[in-house]
Amino acid sequence: MARLSDDCFAHDGGGLQSLDAALADLLSRLEPVVDSESLPLGACLGRALAEPVLARLDVPPANNAAMDGYAVRYADLSQGAPTRLTLLGRAAAGRPYTGPVPAGHAVRIFTGAPMPAGLDTVLMQEDCRLEGGQVWLPAGIAKGANCRLAGEDIAAGRQALAIGRRLGPAELALVAACGHGSLRVYKPLRVALLSTGDEVHEAGASLPLGGIYDANRPMLAGLLRRLGCAVTDLGIQPDRPEALRSTLAEAASGHDAVISSGGVSAGEEDHVKAAITALGSLHLWRLAIKPGRPVALGRIASAAYFGLPGNPAAAALTFAFFARPLLARLAGYALPLLQGFAVQADFHFEKKPGRREWLRASLYPGPDGGWLARKYPLDGAAVIGSLTGSDGVLDLAQDQTGIRPGDRLLFYPREMLGF
Repeated sequence: MARLSDDCFAHDGGGLQSLDAALADLLSRLEPVVDSESLPLGACLGRALAEPVLARLDVPPANNAAMDGYAVRYADLSQGAPTRLTLLGRAAAGRPYTGPVPAGHAVRIFTGAPMPAGLDTVLMQEDCRLEGGQVWLPAGIAKGANCRLAGEDIAAGRQALAIGRRLGPAELALVAACGHGSLRVYKPLRVALLSTGDEVHEAGASLPLGGIYDANRPMLAGLLRRLGCAVTDLGIQPDRPEALRSTLAEAASGHDAVISSGGVSAGEEDHVKAAITALGSLHLWRLAIKPGRPVALGRIASAAYFGLPGNPAAAALTFAFFARPLLARLAGYALPLLQGFAVQADFHFEKKPGRREWLRASLYPGPDGGWLARKYPLDGAAVIGSLTGSDGVLDLAQDQTGIRPGDRLLFYPREMLGF
């Protein structure tokens, strides 16, 4: 298990930096900070592999039938006319035929049954005709048809899954087939989550004049849990320096990361910044993105600190595109790169060059069979409805300027971003 270095989040404090460059820089410095444990397969869903998984046997372990029919030796078949073979026995999954099969004979076989020794082809039962103890087989079948070969899925000794792979239902099926009843996985990243500010209040409480409800904390908690993190909700912390410093110090001592939203932006002197600086280190990353340009990264004792924008849409987007891959690296996950797909714009939009911009949008079918993207009417960083009222996010390149109907844009569905 690695520990955060003192300068892992250091920033030169220069001008705006591209998101891709910032991520590449940061990810090159980070390693998993969580311990690993061995768990039975049934308890591994959603965890990240702490070591590669190698196949303990061939999958499938033997040549077997891909469907119900008749197993034959291809050399016994006539190429230009139907073939008549003598039926010798039957093979079923879990009950193989183990005897010899002389030339001119066939074996009745069922899906999943191991192929009898010397036989290499299966003909579907619907294409064959049984007469007494003999079976008529049609001409024209290819050698090896309807037969699954031993190890064709994965060969014994080969790597089935790499370290860092998140274990979903399909991954669990593969490692079970490879003979593993338990796996070594990373423990969940322990994340403390808090909101700050005297104006912020718990949803459902009486709201005083000038107050706002805390929308970010439940949203970020959900995003973190979808990433597999173990979240501790520290609630809303008031703007009191000593109390805030004490809360952050206690959170850092029992967690791998601490996340807050709002209150930390370039040039602002507030209690959050002062408390984090007193307890560890703080670096402001000015990213060439909209929304969410200022993002704070730092260290509180041995815990990583993430300070996200206070506006909810900006907090969600910077989490998805920036904080999520960094947290995943700390948690041991090897997250795949985001895979967007091309759509066509059906709107006009003016954009300044020099920053990557994310627009919330919904899709509908276009006349040519592709997808058209319709921008959500409001694109402000505080508009929560732009997240719930859209299908996903349009990713506008840093050097892109105006958007016109028909322009091709990159689109990321909400589910891919964790929303």
